[in-house]
Amino acid sequence: MSLIKLIDFRTFADSRGTLAVVEGNLDVPFDIRRVYYLYGLSGDLQRGFHAHHELEQIAICLNGSCSFLLDDGQSKERLRLDSPRQGLRIEKMIWHEMYDFSADCVLMVLASEHYDESDYIRDYEQFVAEVKHAAGP
Repeated sequence: MSLIKLIDFRTFADSRGTLAVVEGNLDVPFDIRRVYYLYGLSGDLQRGFHAHHELEQIAICLNGSCSFLLDDGQSKERLRLDSPRQGLRIEKMIWHEMYDFSADCVLMVLASEHYDESDYIRDYEQFVAEVKHAAGP
């Protein structure tokens, strides 16, 4: 099973431009409780380096591009996100890292929960241990 889960958004284009539609519980599989975005990013900067116990996210590159590493504790996959017409679903208990930001990158994230620091797993070894524990003997 692939870790890369892309969502194609509904778009409507005419001579005035393109409108992309993203609705909670319709285009994304959860209520959207938080929206945040990153911009002014350096190409040599890396972000993320965490997983969440419960939070799910949709990452949308509104402008420019960036790369993702997704890791479920057993396999890793990489993806270049570069279209505002698609979102990358990052499910709970997926370690994710973002890197190789273009100079014009604007990355927006839709989150299923409000910010809660206790939901974060910021230590990779702890993440792997929790994945193994959840899988059982």
